[in-house]
Amino acid sequence: MKYRRLTKEQLEELHQEFINFLATQSITAQEWEEIKTEQPAVAEEEIDIFSDLVWEGALNKAQFLEHFSKDQIHLFELRDTDMQLIAIKVNTPDINLTSKEGYDWLKNNLLNDDVVFYNASKDYSEEPNMDKFELILKGANITKGDLYKYFENLTKQQAQN
Repeated sequence: MKYRRLTKEQLEELHQEFINFLATQSITAQEWEEIKTEQPAVAEEEIDIFSDLVWEGALNKAQFLEHFSKDQIHLFELRDTDMQLIAIKVNTPDINLTSKEGYDWLKNNLLNDDVVFYNASKDYSEEPNMDKFELILKGANITKGDLYKYFENLTKQQAQN
C-alpha cells in the first residue's frame, strides 16, 4: 500500500465509487460478500488498492494545503514542479491559532510585530504526491486556497509598500 487505507467513514462516503471499482474488476455484490467471508486477505487487498486509487486521484487534483498549529499557519500552493509556502507565526504565547479566539486575534492583528510572515518554495522529490501526502499525515488539509490567496495578496501589498 502506497498511502493509507481510507477510514471506515471515508469508505462509506465513497460506497458508490467502491462498487464501481469492484465492477471494473468484474466483481459482483454477491462475489464481494463471498470474498469478504471466505478470503478476507483478498478483500483487505482490494480495499487497499481502492484507497491508493482514491488518494492518488485526490493528490493529483489538490492545489492547496493548509496546516494550523497553536502558533503557526502553513499555507501551501501545490504547483507542477514545486510547492510554495506562506507561513504565519504568532510570537504571543497566549494566542492559540487553532481556536476561534486566536484566529480572530490574528485577523485583527496582522500587522502586529508579534505576527511574522515567511515565504519559501521547495522542489518535489521523485514522488510529488508522496510529498503532499506526508504533509497531510502531519495534519494538513486539502483546501480551495482562499486563505493562501488572501495572504499571498497581503504579502505582495506589503512588499510594494
